[in-house]
Amino acid sequence: MKRRGLAAWGALLPLAVIVGVGYVGTVLWTLRTSMSSSRTFPKDDFVGLQQFERLLDNERWMLAIHNLAVYGVLYIVAAMLIGFLLAVFIDQKVRGEGVLRTAFLYPYAMSFVATGLVWQWVLNPDSGLQNAMQQLGWTTFQFDWIVDQDMVIYTVVIAGTWQGAGLVMALMLAGLRGIDEEIWKAARLDGIPTWRVYLSVVLPMMGPTLATVFTLLAVSVVKVFDTVVAMTQGGPGNASDVPAKFIMDHLFGRANLGLASAGAVMLLLTVLALVAPLAYARSRQKTQGGH
Repeated sequence: MKRRGLAAWGALLPLAVIVGVGYVGTVLWTLRTSMSSSRTFPKDDFVGLQQFERLLDNERWMLAIHNLAVYGVLYIVAAMLIGFLLAVFIDQKVRGEGVLRTAFLYPYAMSFVATGLVWQWVLNPDSGLQNAMQQLGWTTFQFDWIVDQDMVIYTVVIAGTWQGAGLVMALMLAGLRGIDEEIWKAARLDGIPTWRVYLSVVLPMMGPTLATVFTLLAVSVVKVFDTVVAMTQGGPGNASDVPAKFIMDHLFGRANLGLASAGAVMLLLTVLALVAPLAYARSRQKTQGGH
């Protein structure tokens, strides 16, 4: 059995090396291109950080960063809060638990494009929620955020939260099920309110789960693209633009390979900044646990 296991690992090793080299190679190529004056085709020149300077001076890029920050904060907070509340509800061993878990997790199984299209239809003022409410008699009802430049980014938050809360629920539920039942019995005997147990005992014990959930949500924020394109195409105007769409537009639509590569490097640095602290904390825990 050990020889078979070693043989299997030996067969997979070349593939892993090829994938690793390919990934690192593409990252290095993007970094090199971001320091060139490449337009439609790559150029083998060197302009230093000029593309990054142009990027930071670009009003559309800065708007996309602002939108990403607004979306990220609201999406992460809403998804974690709603997901945790759903997990607490299901953890009460309610009837039909399996059905509820499936229903809550189902949106996450949908593609981002499908999610965007569904919410585009729901929020369309002419055929969606606003129109339905007005036909029911609430003629003054208005919910046209998707065509409002100041509010459109919040519609993307709604769609993202609807899709992501189910995943948070599943991970949080697994964490809650790992809490020792004796803790709850002791809390009941001491007369401690349930909400206090959750805040003071349960959530601190779920630290690793919370960190994992936060990292997954944060990474999904950085790469948000499909939902925005399907819902708003980045509009009205550029009001709901995000960095990933900016990069794709300049890569394929405006033939500015250098600027698009600089944007991609900025997103990569953002992801590394999010993942590195978690990886470091986990390595410290393993090291301390080994001692």
